[in-house]
Amino acid sequence: MTESQDQSPERPSSGIFDLDRLRALIELMQQHDIAEVDLREGGQRIRVSRGSVVQPVPFEPVRVASASAPAGSASSPAATPPPATESPNIVEIKSPMVGTFYSRPNPNAEPFVKVGDHVEPETTVCIIEAMKMFNEIPAEVRGKIVAVLVSDEEPVDYGRPLFKVDTSG
Repeated sequence: MTESQDQSPERPSSGIFDLDRLRALIELMQQHDIAEVDLREGGQRIRVSRGSVVQPVPFEPVRVASASAPAGSASSPAATPPPATESPNIVEIKSPMVGTFYSRPNPNAEPFVKVGDHVEPETTVCIIEAMKMFNEIPAEVRGKIVAVLVSDEEPVDYGRPLFKVDTSG
């Protein structure tokens, strides 16, 4: 092929760069909640991804011990059970992407979930908007919502805890 043929605007689109194929691929990604697709055909390659292209860096919060009572004293909080949100049965639902958190499907609707609600793995708990795409986030666990950790319309990062769920029963 000559150089002028490569740059011709009338060149028919074919292969992985066909616009109709790309649209269908994007729709499939949305329907099946696929974050990234990398296709190669001959010498051509296309990578389509939803959400952020920045690689997330895991964040671990630093826990600071309370200095209000010396260790081993009679008033030590160690003798009391940990709060419900610190139980081994508590699971965090974390953000799977960078975006904006929405607790409700529209501004006039009730929140998807609130503290005290029972959720199943397929229950939608929120929406995260990323790059003008609204992604419904499922609970992926069974249990009771014990904490909502994010405010409506707040920006969230990948891996940020959104909810705490008690999975004990």
